[in-house]
Amino acid sequence: MNKQSDKRTGIVMVMVQEFEKHRLPHLLSIKESVDNGNVLEKADVEFLEKVIEDTNRTMTLTINNSDLHEFCAYVAHLYNEITVKALENEDSAK
Repeated sequence: MNKQSDKRTGIVMVMVQEFEKHRLPHLLSIKESVDNGNVLEKADVEFLEKVIEDTNRTMTLTINNSDLHEFCAYVAHLYNEITVKALENEDSAK
């Protein structure tokens, strides 16, 4: 490995750790809420938007790392589940 590769690996490791410690629990909390029939709160929508923005900024680091493909697929699936259920709840609330 060269210095650039080591640096990218370190950055990716920090990103994954941060995600697992802070963002994943919040996402799972949001999922539980919508699974229980609740609509998204404004703060939840803002959180989801922030995570998507951050994901777009860091896409090149994760897309080139095949070890993260399954992890990224899981996160994308989780977002899909949250948004689909949230939309269903919004429609039911009308």
